Amino acid sequence: MSYEDVQTCASFIREKLDGPVPAVAMVLGSGLNDLADSIENPTILSYADLPGFPKPTVEGHAGRMLIGKLGGKGVICMQGRAHAYEGHDNYKLAFSTRVLWALGVEILVLTNAAGSLDEEAGPGSLMAITDHINFSGVNPLVGINDERFGPRFSDMTAAWDKELTDDLRKCAEQLSIKLHEGTYLMAKGPNFETPAEIKAFRVWGANAVGMSTVPECLVARHCGMRVCGVSSITNYAAGMTGNELTHDETMEFGAIAAVNLGKLLKAFAEKVA
Repeated sequence: MSYEDVQTCASFIREKLDGPVPAVAMVLGSGLNDLADSIENPTILSYADLPGFPKPTVEGHAGRMLIGKLGGKGVICMQGRAHAYEGHDNYKLAFSTRVLWALGVEILVLTNAAGSLDEEAGPGSLMAITDHINFSGVNPLVGINDERFGPRFSDMTAAWDKELTDDLRKCAEQLSIKLHEGTYLMAKGPNFETPAEIKAFRVWGANAVGMSTVPECLVARHCGMRVCGVSSITNYAAGMTGNELTHDETMEFGAIAAVNLGKLLKAFAEKVA
């Protein structure tokens, strides 16, 4: 979809608001939808009503945009996302993030449900994302580049903003929440990984694995937005326990991690918004 399509959607959203658009947006991953209940006096927009917006089809992704306050500070909360494994084209994977940019969002907080490759970071824990590995074969920047969004070749040396990650770390310390840190690896899915793949990912330096988040980071950085992120650890990766992996487990432990993540994001919003 074009630059004009992005601006059309952004204008539609602005018309639904009484006040200014917040400069901070948060994307909620699988099992984290309850965090949206913390948004105060939200304007709620269904993705189905937003022109051009991709519609999530995965359980645990409500498909709503909530614009309100968290911890007294203005935020946009994205309740669900589109995934590459759902069959969306590159432009669809880029669309929602570009709309946030067109609205004036400066800081994008990405969350997800992920499997842990580190034994010390078990189900129910949180991991700040300090870097990523794109193993998905998916990049929403592929195709003709529109310089109005960003340059043809964008630098990813500081994809995950160190200052924002430090803010997350400080907020976690103040709340006495253990916040692990590490590299997030994205696989395309929708199948979970094999034990052999997990062994390879560990050699590469991955600490957590999931099926999302990286496309949004790529698009946001291309547009010049600052990005930070937190993975909710929902399971140990394949082969680490001998148990089969299920989406039900993702939802169960995502809900457990969401309790601390909600507290962390509220404190973070108070600090940076």
